[in-house]
Formats: sequence, C-alpha cells, structure tokens
Amino acid sequence: MSSPCDPCHAPAGDVGAALMMIDSRLKAVYDGKTETDPEHEALIDQFTASLSPRGANDVLDGACTLIYMFMQWLRMAYEDQDKDVIGYVVPDLVATMRMMPRSVRPEVIPTMAGLLIAAGTGLSPNLWRRQYGYWTGEEMTPLEVTAFLLAEHINHLTRDRDFATRMIADALSEAGED
Repeated sequence: MSSPCDPCHAPAGDVGAALMMIDSRLKAVYDGKTETDPEHEALIDQFTASLSPRGANDVLDGACTLIYMFMQWLRMAYEDQDKDVIGYVVPDLVATMRMMPRSVRPEVIPTMAGLLIAAGTGLSPNLWRRQYGYWTGEEMTPLEVTAFLLAEHINHLTRDRDFATRMIADALSEAGED
C-alpha cells in the first residue's frame, strides 16, 4: 500500500535554486567565511525577494527534495557498512543543530529530526511536514541548515568538498536528458 507521503506524490520543486543556496553556503564555510557576509546575505535577500509566492514554495520543495536525495544516498552508504542511517545521521545532525541556537531554535529541532527520519525511511520530507500544517517562518533557516549539514556530512564521508553538490547536479543533468 502506498503512503500519502510517498515521494512519487511530492513535487520536486526548484532543486537547482535550493542546490545553489546550499552550495554557496558550503563554499563560504570551506573558505573559512563563517561570519555573516553582508554582501552574500544581500544577494540571498535579493533573490528571495524576487520570488513569487509560488517560486518561494518551489525552492522550499526543492530543499526538501535535496534532503530526501541526500538521506537516500546516506542510507545506501551506511547500509553498505551494515549501519543504520537514522542511528548515525540523525543524532549527529541534532547535536550540531543544538550548538546553533541563533540559527536553529530548540523548538524546531524535533521537526527537523522528524524530517530526517521521514527522508531516511523513504518518505517525502515535504509531504511528511505538510500533514502537520504549513511551514512556518521559524522553520526556513533550520530547513536550510538541515540540507547544508547533510551535504557537509556527505562531503566529509567522501572526503570531497564538492561531492554532494556534484551528485545532485549530475542527477539533474541526467533527468534533463530523459
């Protein structure tokens, strides 16, 4: 029986825009730019302001698609080593989010953990979240942080700073060819 949260029922969204945002954050951190860069923030704000409500929703769906794809890759990688992705990834990301109280308020961490568990068990993160109501403004930065931390986790495992971005870009390229 198919779940209403099955990814086949979920919109993919604007994965390219979501990937661009995550990739720019990764590059900034890897370049040692951990302080808020006013120029980068202004560009993100300008991009966000240029989006229609539908466009913003598409980027949100795209971020959820990234989370799903990252968790599926991690699930396969951990299963190859007879390890459980939920047991290895979720506690690590939750602990990291707890150390980021300005970006990730404690009350949204359970939602982000649920999102990771949903994606790690093959459910659409966006459809899983939607059953509890609409996304809130307080969840937007934590959602970006979650996608970022997953990408960084993959890059760390592969010892390749561009692996997660390249994996998604390759998948998008292949999908465009079909």
